[in-house]
Amino acid sequence: MNDLYLKGNSKQGLTGATLGFFIGFAAVALYGSTAALFKNSFSGVSPILLALLVAAPSLSGSLLRIPFAAWVDTTGGRKPFIVLLVLSIIGMFGLYVVMAFFRQNLSEYYWVLFILALLSGCGIATFSVGVSQASYWFPQDKQGSALGIYAGVGNIAPGIFMIIVPNIAIPLWGLSGSYLAWLIFLVIGTIIYIFIGQNAWYFQLMDKGIKKDEARKIANEKYGQELFPNDKASESLVLSAGMWKTWALVIIYFTTFGGFMALTSWLPTYWTGFFKLSIKYAGLLTALYSIVTSITRACTGKIADSYGGERTAAIALFISILGTLCMVFSSSIPLSVVGILLLAVGMGAVNAAVFKIVPRAIPKAIGGASGWIGGIGAFGGFLIPPLMASFIDKSNKSLVGYSRGFIIFIILIIISSIILGLISKDRKCEEAVR
Repeated sequence: MNDLYLKGNSKQGLTGATLGFFIGFAAVALYGSTAALFKNSFSGVSPILLALLVAAPSLSGSLLRIPFAAWVDTTGGRKPFIVLLVLSIIGMFGLYVVMAFFRQNLSEYYWVLFILALLSGCGIATFSVGVSQASYWFPQDKQGSALGIYAGVGNIAPGIFMIIVPNIAIPLWGLSGSYLAWLIFLVIGTIIYIFIGQNAWYFQLMDKGIKKDEARKIANEKYGQELFPNDKASESLVLSAGMWKTWALVIIYFTTFGGFMALTSWLPTYWTGFFKLSIKYAGLLTALYSIVTSITRACTGKIADSYGGERTAAIALFISILGTLCMVFSSSIPLSVVGILLLAVGMGAVNAAVFKIVPRAIPKAIGGASGWIGGIGAFGGFLIPPLMASFIDKSNKSLVGYSRGFIIFIILIIISSIILGLISKDRKCEEAVR
């Protein structure tokens, strides 16, 4: 097969996908780490609208996951990855121009900034693209470890940027210079991805004009590829959409992964608004939350394998609600730090456990269910911040709204716990019938 000149191997495939996701997912921290510095420029803009602006990258980054994941099954991951990263670059270029030349009148350009944030958030949607691209490179018995590395490394990106932007970039280059630096980072990262990111062998064979069946046979017999796209992927989406467990898991993932994205963008505002911390310390504390959540997610897979997804998620939701209660009743930085650490551990563990539940709960439409759960669940990153901001006193005379906003998570976690109980009860009933 050397005459076919197929490129790459499983390690390169995983490296490329992980790099692409790391670059794109950093946009979760896009406005959160700098919002406190330019919020005074938005005269007359309500806290809810500011929260929507901060969360805007999460909107496009969540909803675009479903169609772009489907695109991977037809062409491989390279094209979807490159398109999403280029759109993110366009958005970042626009943001740099606005921040550099129109920063004094940002309230007049609110909707321009919102649209540019949506474009910048396209990089967040690389998650679903990278999952598929990495999966096709590995045999079934190595999927867990490969995707653990992929998600674990990629999810750390917002935490790292929460440290770099306010503590290094802004002091050195200023606000507009930091956006320029981020733009350069995106461009360089995209170029590197173009060079090292490769589709699995099946898609490379298809690109060379080989028919599907023959490409599948060659990729399997001579290269060892085990996972191939379902020719009826749309049916998987439709089938899973008709199952109540799909939407039950969407709600749970909305609470924990959507919550993770929401807090990564919202916590800088919380720390600077409630405790009047500098953006540097706010960024460090937000990074602590983000990184602990990501590490917990990467490490929880083995626990869920041993104790089951439902049991792991139940314990993790209990930990999450303890953290939320700390945040609701907190009036001190130490208690809030304890709260975000408990939330980080709880949410990270649930995020890992959810995808351990999917194969058992929805065995006939795993791919479709994963698409709905990953895409719509992540929508919480956009919707939750403005709900939390609705508790804030517009006159800024009372700061208690910053802590009361976490009541949203108490409601979501209780609902998620009830839903998880229904899923567990249904599974036990099915086992009893067998």
